Amino acid sequence: MANKQKTIFCCTECGNETANWSGKCPSCGAWNTLQELKLDAKPSRYTSGVTRSSILQRPKKISELDSSAEIRFQTGISEFDRVLGGGAVVGSLNLVGGAPGIGKSTLLLQMCGMAAERSILYVTGEESERQLKLRANRLRVENEELYVLAETDIDNVLAAMEELRSDIVIIDSIQTMSDGEVSSAPGSISQVRECTMRLMRATKEKGMTVFVVGHINKEGSIAGPKVLEHMVDCVLYFEGERNTSFRILRAVKNRFGSTNEIGVFEMEENGLRCVENPSEMLLSGRPENSPGTCVACVMEGTRPLLAEVQALVSPSGYNASRRSNGIDYNRTAMLLAVLEKRGGMPVGNCDTYINVIGGLELDEPAADLATVLAIASSFLDRPLGMDLAAIGEVGLSGEIRSVSVLNQRLSEISRLGFKRCVIPVHNRDEIKRFDGLQLIPVKTIGEAIAAVLGKKNA
Repeated sequence: MANKQKTIFCCTECGNETANWSGKCPSCGAWNTLQELKLDAKPSRYTSGVTRSSILQRPKKISELDSSAEIRFQTGISEFDRVLGGGAVVGSLNLVGGAPGIGKSTLLLQMCGMAAERSILYVTGEESERQLKLRANRLRVENEELYVLAETDIDNVLAAMEELRSDIVIIDSIQTMSDGEVSSAPGSISQVRECTMRLMRATKEKGMTVFVVGHINKEGSIAGPKVLEHMVDCVLYFEGERNTSFRILRAVKNRFGSTNEIGVFEMEENGLRCVENPSEMLLSGRPENSPGTCVACVMEGTRPLLAEVQALVSPSGYNASRRSNGIDYNRTAMLLAVLEKRGGMPVGNCDTYINVIGGLELDEPAADLATVLAIASSFLDRPLGMDLAAIGEVGLSGEIRSVSVLNQRLSEISRLGFKRCVIPVHNRDEIKRFDGLQLIPVKTIGEAIAAVLGKKNA
């Protein structure tokens, strides 16, 4: 008797499953994201010949559980360890996503050379063994315990994992893996889901640390079902512009650590180099005494990060246009409205362009004051000075609101040689004094502009 197949539809954006197809996902509201997924109704191959009572786990009291089972080890790449939460966890399944050519495979291959004391299995489904060897020579990767397998069949991959019992397994990439019992093509929802599920099961049973590479599609999400992110323990995104040398590794999900940390790398001829002090890198090459530029200090996890915000304001003869890169467009529109209404600057009839140097995305409101000062500086065509930084959130009434961990931000600003810093008058913490750093407390954006740029008509 033929096995019956059950058909469901899975959303590639949120992973929601429905019995019927529709143009719009009922969960997240995305259009044309439901894809057909066929599930076999036959008994699972993993439990064939095994009685249910023999595989059933008995419940345990929480007081009896061993909390020391989470064992970390250093990968040898400091910025990678920072994002992972202090190192990779034994028995974890980690997903490394990013656009093609951004450096995912380079990062993992360099890790193979750094973790020389551990046995590593590198499974490549996109390159041949010879191509991987040439790339390893270029990156100067040397590890006697590094094994390479050019394979796309998940059964053969799992057999190699069982035979070698390596400490670390790298799958490059999950979109090339296929299961012979799934009828769809490699890279489809069914294949990616089934292969990831089998890898997760092997990871937990054998205690290996597995890194899975996933490509980003043109919409900016992991190719394949969004449910892939729910199955793994850690989701890392490798970001950066193809035409720049700097890369940012960001944790989107981490069951064993914080999701606020970032790692900064620079792509060089011999691979990726860790940038231990990203603030100096982001501020290098600043124009001297040029209007329309101000330095903001934001927090990325536990690390204060200084970034340059540039603004260009030009009178427009007709409909004004606004563009922002690195700052949310809606927040930019709000800051322009507040500056015109509360700051008395008619920027509504001007073309406004805002850019954050280095390809950073500034989501924290602490960058509001620096953005406003950069716009005002460009509008008045007066430089703020190379020694000025600004910290503060801007409200709709034009007030400057306090931000968290201000002392840590001021310490980083002072360390990099800035002489002046505009801060909110009202602060949550007691402000420390730093030698050589003049603090300029302000209540409103009008006070801030007058303090650093002088009166409008002066």
